[in-house]
Amino acid sequence: MKIIAFNGSARKNWNTATLLEKALEGAASTGAETELVHLYDYKYQGCISCFACKTRGGKSYGECAVNDTLTPLLARAGEADGIIFGSPIYFGTATGQIRSFMERLLFPYSTYTEPPGSLFPRPIRTGFIYTMNVTQPMMKERGFDRQIAITEETLTRIFKTTSETFFCFDTYQFEDYAKVFAERFDPEKKAKWRAEVFPQDCERAFALGSRIARG
Repeated sequence: MKIIAFNGSARKNWNTATLLEKALEGAASTGAETELVHLYDYKYQGCISCFACKTRGGKSYGECAVNDTLTPLLARAGEADGIIFGSPIYFGTATGQIRSFMERLLFPYSTYTEPPGSLFPRPIRTGFIYTMNVTQPMMKERGFDRQIAITEETLTRIFKTTSETFFCFDTYQFEDYAKVFAERFDPEKKAKWRAEVFPQDCERAFALGSRIARG
């Protein structure tokens, strides 16, 4: 059993990365082998619309034909028994880094049929951990949840079984709020969240990883 997590945040030791690590700890507690990939370590671009993955009889049918630093990661993802994605919310959606990765990973498996299907060879569990600086009501007021729902539906279709969505709200962004021009935030409230709520989110992430590993 291999569970792989992809961190779409530039930070390797902050909210998103920490929750992914906890999720992998949960997966490891069931006996799974785990791997955490920091996508900002890699140089790549999103789908270039070459359609080699859709060409009848082509040598790249069903897989991304672009050969770059992402190629071995796509192969490892395709061999995994479970995948966990993680990203902060930037302007209402996941980071460009993880969206470009997901274009390259998901589009080759997606079929132009009615209804749309998937070439992925087997069902595997997936999850997506989102961290964001807004509260849950603000997320819904601003419509972030609509794009997130589309991503969940896509993961469910491509990987042929349930995908879980995990939310971490009102995140603690900076180590020292006094050094940053961010007057809309109350540093004391943010610190209290970090001390009281984030540990609970870590426990939930551990449970998420355990569920995904169990399939």
